[in-house]
Amino acid sequence: MLPGVGVFGTGSTARVLVPLLKAEGFEVHAVWGKSEEEAGCLAKELGIPFHTSRSDDVLLHQDVDLVCIYIPPSMTRQIAVKALGIGKNVLCEKAATAVDSFKMVTAARYYPQLLSIMGNTLRFLPAFAAMRQLLVERYVGEMQVCDVRVYGPSLLDQAYGWTCEELMGGGGLHTVGSSVIDLLSYLTGERAHRVHGLLRTFVQQNGLIRGIRRVTSDDFCFFQMLMGGTGSRSGGVCCTVTLNFNMPGSFVHEVMVVGSAGRLVARGTELYGQRNGSKSEELLLGDSGWVGPEVKEMPLPHLQGLSSMVKALRESFQAHEERRSWARGPVAMAPTFEDGLYVQTVVEAVKRSSCSGEWECVEIMSQEPDPNHNLCEALQRNKN
Repeated sequence: MLPGVGVFGTGSTARVLVPLLKAEGFEVHAVWGKSEEEAGCLAKELGIPFHTSRSDDVLLHQDVDLVCIYIPPSMTRQIAVKALGIGKNVLCEKAATAVDSFKMVTAARYYPQLLSIMGNTLRFLPAFAAMRQLLVERYVGEMQVCDVRVYGPSLLDQAYGWTCEELMGGGGLHTVGSSVIDLLSYLTGERAHRVHGLLRTFVQQNGLIRGIRRVTSDDFCFFQMLMGGTGSRSGGVCCTVTLNFNMPGSFVHEVMVVGSAGRLVARGTELYGQRNGSKSEELLLGDSGWVGPEVKEMPLPHLQGLSSMVKALRESFQAHEERRSWARGPVAMAPTFEDGLYVQTVVEAVKRSSCSGEWECVEIMSQEPDPNHNLCEALQRNKN
């Protein structure tokens, strides 16, 4: 029996998600928007019976058992933690900070019977699922290097908003880089322990964002990660990631893994491979074709991954008669809130590296920082 769904957000992802959910048999009962007008427009467009700008109206809706959160990162933690506390299953996007992510992890650990997963759809893309299986089967031998390139147009909204502000979770590193960091961990089975990065904001103003307002979020990012191998002779996997969102033309999304016996490369939604000694690469998994509507704001790899994730959610829930019960198997590949904390920790380490110019260690917090830490230190100094 499939749970009723409540959706937070009125952006491009929500507009794609709702039809996908309905196509798989989910009933979407409620939608939240930052204003009544926004929520009402989306509800009318997609045939959702209830809309609101008050979060509690969705969280306390008697027919909603699964909450999908696609809102600005600075608001994600508050809704996700509250939803779990009320007893709702949660699918959500990234938080704004590592501290917010840690609070989400704490809530998820307190309610382990509830679904709590991050919405990185790239893990569900068939090309990456196949790539991971081939890496496990040692198609490339011992993994040595990962190289990722993502090029596309500007990520900024038409009007000044959170996408323009680095502190609110805007920018290529946080918006797109976080999904790449998670994907590389999923593919290699390793986590980064040291990073080095460079962030730049080339477009600080444009025709719509001008005057005293300036964009602080990055539109170009290059970073390196050393993953795993701290105690092995190989030294682990070296990863390089380049994100450039000043590129006109078609969207580029390429992930390559090179090893001692060959290489695998996912270009868009297709997977290619070439073993050492082979004269040319072979197509290992072609594009199955996208039959749904094309969405300008959502690249095809993310769009197809979202579709596959919704199918996995249906399989997870339909195995149980109780609406809130779910099976772990179909969504086993989904990133957990713990994965979300790791990703946010790497993002913040890359930002520190961009400021310091040095390699930075990735240290995942094990307890929430004391919000009065600086005050306590000042009081202690005065006392002494």
